[in-house]
Amino acid sequence: MKSLSSQSEFYLETVNEYKNKGNAIAHFNISNLDQARAIAEVAEELKQPVIIGASEGERTYMGVTMVRKIVDELNQEYNVAIFLNADHTYSLEKVQEVVEAGYDSVIVDGAKLPYEENVALVKECVDYVRGYEAKTGKRVLVEAELGYIGQSSSLNSALPEGVSEDNITTMEQAKDFVLRTGIDMFAPAIGNVHGMLIDAEMPKLHIERLKEIATGTGMPLVLHGASGNTDDDLVASVNNGIAIIHINTEIRKAFRDGEKNYMDEHPNEVAPYKFGHEGQEEMKKVVKAKMELYTK
Repeated sequence: MKSLSSQSEFYLETVNEYKNKGNAIAHFNISNLDQARAIAEVAEELKQPVIIGASEGERTYMGVTMVRKIVDELNQEYNVAIFLNADHTYSLEKVQEVVEAGYDSVIVDGAKLPYEENVALVKECVDYVRGYEAKTGKRVLVEAELGYIGQSSSLNSALPEGVSEDNITTMEQAKDFVLRTGIDMFAPAIGNVHGMLIDAEMPKLHIERLKEIATGTGMPLVLHGASGNTDDDLVASVNNGIAIIHINTEIRKAFRDGEKNYMDEHPNEVAPYKFGHEGQEEMKKVVKAKMELYTK
C-alpha cells in the first residue's frame, strides 16, 4: 500500500482525473465488514476506484482505527484503489482523531452553523491538518459543506427540519467560503438532501446553480445526499462539475432488505454470515448501478 501522503495525493489526482473526463467517483459508507467487501468486490469487477466513508456514528460503532485497518486490508486483497474518508465530522477534536488514525480525507461539517461559524470551524480544522502535514509529511485532504441538507441517513416522510430552498448555495458564497477556508474539495447544497423521501419525489437538483459554482470555484465538487435522486439528475450533476457522489441510504436499505428477505424465508437461521451474504448481494446491485452511471 502507498504511504498516507502518496495515497492522499493519488486520491486527489484521481478525483481531478475523473472530473476532467466528465466522470465522478462513487463514495459509499460502511457500518460493517459485509458492506466493505461488497463495495470492494464491485469496484474490482468494474476496475474503478472507489471511496469508502465512515461517519462519526459509523466510526464510533466500528472503531476509528478498525475502519482504517479494514480498508488497508481491502487495498491489499483487491486490485483496485480504495480511499478512506472520514465522513461528516463536526469538531476539531474528531478531525484530529481521524487524521492521526491515517484517514485519507475528512469532511468538516459545519453546514448547520451560521455562515461565519462554519467558516471559522473549517479554517481551524484546515490549519490543524496543514500543520500536521508540515510536521509529519503526511497529506490529508479536507472537504467542507456549505448549505444545510439534513444529517440523517434515513427514510423520511418529509424533508428534514431546516432544509429548504433558502439553503441553496450561491456562487458568491461558494467562492468566499473556498477562498477563506483553504479546503481541497467543496460540497455545495444544490437541492440535495440526506436520506430518502417515502411516497414523495426527491427535490430536483439545481444544475444551473451547480454549473455556476463549478465555474466560480474551479475545484472538485462533491454531491452529498444523492440517495433517491433520479439518474438524469445525477448524470447532469456529473456533467456539470460533480466529481464525487455520496450514496448511503440507498445501500443501507438494500442491505437491510436483503437480510430481511433471507430471514423471512429462513426463520430458523441464526448464522449471520448467511443472511449477511444476502444483504451484500442486494447492496452490490445498487453499488454497481451507481458506479456505472457516474462513468457513462
